[in-house]
Amino acid sequence: MRSTLKMPKVGDAVDEVVISEIQVQKGAAVSEGQTLFVVETDKTTVEVPAPFAGTVAEILIAAGDDVKTGAPTIVLEV
Repeated sequence: MRSTLKMPKVGDAVDEVVISEIQVQKGAAVSEGQTLFVVETDKTTVEVPAPFAGTVAEILIAAGDDVKTGAPTIVLEV
């Protein structure tokens, strides 16, 4: 089963972030809590973890992208 992960809300007043680093590759096995990618806001840097274990089926974002809260980011195969 595939599950599309969406950009979580990273702050009360933050609706858009910049992807600073992707830390996984397509086909990689990830564990729950493992950092998938890192985002930057005006004030901070936030690591976004995997909500569950799986295999990276697709990466829908790239470093430098502006991404809104709720936008699709990574597809995990469970």
